[in-house]
Amino acid sequence: MLSYRFLFVIALALGITPLVGCNPSEVSETPTASTAPEASQTSNLEATESQLEVMVSIPPQKYFVERIGGDRVNVSVLLPPGASPATYEPKPQQLQSLSDADAYVRIHVPFENAWWERISSANSDLQVIDLTEDIDRMPMAFDHHHHHGEEGEHGHDEAHGHNEAEAETGTNPDPHIWLSPPLVKEQAQTIYNALVELDPQNQPKYQENLAAFIAEIEQLNQDIEATLANVEDRTFMVFHPAWGYFADAYNLEMIPIEVGGNEPSAAEMSQLIKEAEAENIEVIFAQPQFSTRSAKTIANEIGGEVILIDPLAEDWMSNMRKVADTFEQVLS
Repeated sequence: MLSYRFLFVIALALGITPLVGCNPSEVSETPTASTAPEASQTSNLEATESQLEVMVSIPPQKYFVERIGGDRVNVSVLLPPGASPATYEPKPQQLQSLSDADAYVRIHVPFENAWWERISSANSDLQVIDLTEDIDRMPMAFDHHHHHGEEGEHGHDEAHGHNEAEAETGTNPDPHIWLSPPLVKEQAQTIYNALVELDPQNQPKYQENLAAFIAEIEQLNQDIEATLANVEDRTFMVFHPAWGYFADAYNLEMIPIEVGGNEPSAAEMSQLIKEAEAENIEVIFAQPQFSTRSAKTIANEIGGEVILIDPLAEDWMSNMRKVADTFEQVLS
């Protein structure tokens, strides 16, 4: 009996041993703790890889796309800070990156137009989101200072006639539609439609973001209207005619110095100086991406100053408020 019990105890001990010294591969607690971060990392990686790759021409477009797309979009900008949208040449690596893009947001600025064939051919499957869609664009500002009765040199009169013909036929439309809050509402809708087409399962999120953005734009529009409601002088002079839509939205009048990308002639400079004096203009606006030489010349002649306002700032909402405040201070 004793030997039987002894053997039983030994067998029981042997039976218990595998439970105490079990194979680590059969234990779930420790591997689960160590693999949890890996699962999280995999999930995050999948989320990142599934983002829509969107290329835009200028910084304000990046702001628009990100406001609607949120974390579902990864946005790249062709035009780097400080570069001229009239003369910039995209780098080879930028054109190469277009081959991986899901969409390109077009706005018809000069450098984009000049490079469009190469941009569009970089990716035959690229979806183009044209922000000018359904927007009635104005003609680019032309020879505004000749409207007051005095003519410049004959050579420029011919160019002036050409610009007017372009305006009448719509062959030279103004691309600066992002500087009018009412028009940005339409552009936001165009972006939303395109993102939903590309990524329909996230439509509710895009809809939520669009609604919030539209509400902010409407508030911005009301605030700018209030800011500029009582300004005394509603005419301003600017080197590059980027602010035509802004002026149209808020009942202002823009006098451009540059016309058709050309600096004014000596005779035109003289006329601009007379016009600035007649309109009691004391500030000439310019922008960081262009030369301020002509603006400074006029400012010196009228005893005024040059102030920079940037139509290409990426933080569009804050920049529009800043510009409105600047106009209010200058024109009051």
